[in-house]
Amino acid sequence: MANRRCVQTLSRHLTYLLSPNPSSLHSLTSISPQTLTPQILKSIDTLTPSPKCPNVTTKISSFHRHFCSNRPINSDDDEEGSEEETDDDDHDVEGLESNIEPSREYTPEEKEHEAAEIGYKVIGPLQKSDRVFKPYEPVFAVVQIGSHQFKVSNGESIFTEKLKFCEVNDKLILNKVLLLGSTTQTIIGRPILPDAAVHAFVEEHALDAKVLIFKKKRRKNYRRTRGHRQELTKLRITDIQGIEKPEVAPPLKTEKKGVKKVAVAA
Repeated sequence: MANRRCVQTLSRHLTYLLSPNPSSLHSLTSISPQTLTPQILKSIDTLTPSPKCPNVTTKISSFHRHFCSNRPINSDDDEEGSEEETDDDDHDVEGLESNIEPSREYTPEEKEHEAAEIGYKVIGPLQKSDRVFKPYEPVFAVVQIGSHQFKVSNGESIFTEKLKFCEVNDKLILNKVLLLGSTTQTIIGRPILPDAAVHAFVEEHALDAKVLIFKKKRRKNYRRTRGHRQELTKLRITDIQGIEKPEVAPPLKTEKKGVKKVAVAA
């Protein structure tokens, strides 16, 4: 708005100067900015006051100062009021910034480092040739993901807190293996087994059931109800490595003995 006012005022003064009849100023409202050539601007600098336009000065910047949209600070009261307003605005902006989490771009090294701290490593997307569902093996492992521990075996699925930097159908390696066990042996880490690994892939990102948070202060007419749904990641375990897997004995086939039916005479 301030720039438009400055252009309009400047155009009125130019029209008044360039027109032979000063009364034509009332019929003209403005001049387009394209007509303000450098030659015209130089001629304005050389102008002197005349009876027709005694209020014209040689400095164009005076128009900008006169029609500036900023409030002039002339008194101490205005300064104090402006300081209070800026302080209030700063508090409001700080509150908004605290509620909104800024989106940060991670480098591949930072992504790998943070994933390793949580306890997993992203290999890549799942391929068609990968065998996801395998026959059951009598081996189990205890893995740590974040601050939670899970007992898993191949073919099982677990729900963890949402894992960053991985999408659906991405293959993962769970590195923090605390314990391995089978029917013949048990290996305990101190605290982690360096040669063990649990392979899994991401099935979906989902939301947990809603949890209601109710707060009340008696005799204060204070009641607040809030809801929360935790973001989860569903993992499907595909393989456990780092322990000898015993062979699964085939189930014995039991022959069904024929049951003789005896007719009971009435």
